[in-house]
Amino acid sequence: MKLANRVAALRAFVVKETRHILRDRQTLIILLLMPLAQVVLFGFALRTDVNDIRLAIVDAAPDEESLALRARFSGSGRFTTVATLRNPDQLETRFRRGEADVAVVIAPGLASDLAAGVPARVQIITDASNPNTGTTMQAYASTVVAAWQGDLRGARAGVRIKPDIRMQFNPTLESVNLFVPGLIALVLTMVSALMTAISLSREMERGTLEVLLVSPLRPWQIILGKVLPYLFLAFANVLTALLAAWVVFRVPFRGSLVLLLAASTLYTLVGLGIGVLIAARTSSQRTAMIGTMLGTMLPSTLLSGMIFPVASLPAPLQLLSNIVPARWFIVVVRGIMLKGAGVTHLTTELLVLTGMMLFLLVVATRSFRERLA
Repeated sequence: MKLANRVAALRAFVVKETRHILRDRQTLIILLLMPLAQVVLFGFALRTDVNDIRLAIVDAAPDEESLALRARFSGSGRFTTVATLRNPDQLETRFRRGEADVAVVIAPGLASDLAAGVPARVQIITDASNPNTGTTMQAYASTVVAAWQGDLRGARAGVRIKPDIRMQFNPTLESVNLFVPGLIALVLTMVSALMTAISLSREMERGTLEVLLVSPLRPWQIILGKVLPYLFLAFANVLTALLAAWVVFRVPFRGSLVLLLAASTLYTLVGLGIGVLIAARTSSQRTAMIGTMLGTMLPSTLLSGMIFPVASLPAPLQLLSNIVPARWFIVVVRGIMLKGAGVTHLTTELLVLTGMMLFLLVVATRSFRERLA
């Protein structure tokens, strides 16, 4: 009899908890969608192959052989020629702006050198700011040149091609140079978006936010007062992360510190807008935390190019990655730290982040005001 009573009590308790979960529809939906999103995103992102490699070709004196080599790259299926230049000095700007991943420099007189049996010179320059992707892209380019050379040797003897391989911006292929800029974005996301969403939702859940409503403060002043400390905290985190990157990991810093701090502040404001918006749209602290992790941490890790190249993602996810703020910010951080890029080289990324900041702050403020009304 006692056992039956205990079983009945346990059954009643399980039914009560199940109904409680079903009533909290926001948390239920997030808990059901998060595993699905993780499986899909990890399944598509965990790839080492690279497609749509942006190729810049320097061919100062085109001839039949140089045109044949260029055609080999175009027909390989891996490369997309984004620029054909006459002067190798123009490559630096292309690399700093992130407009090219690989460059092939063909020395003048390629056809005459091959006809005379003189070693022909072809230089392959790869952006190695992402060492994993850089090594793969270099291997693809070297394979195209080697295959072309093999066909030439089959047609006539004495053909020799002397490829010159060079890694740009990260010649030692240090993986830490890849991860540290991405970790800065991840830390700023956690401090700005996650902590802001948790803080505001906690105030709403406890009912203490209503106390502020009877004060002379307006809704935007309440939001500003809540998020401003996190802005200063994020600023301090950037400084400590840069110090650790330089002292502990010896990550090079070739650009402007002022520009990096300004871009970090801009990115933090984007994260604060996301945090306020999520807090205004959720009903509990737990839902806000899970929603923020699903909406920011997961995309920032998998769809931003932090670890895996965006070019390896399917076309729909590449399109989706455009609305992930971390994608644009990581390009800025790597460009400043590893390439020494300036404002002129990062104009597109900074404008995108500025547009995201303005849009999110306006929408978040309106949503927060509606929630308080």
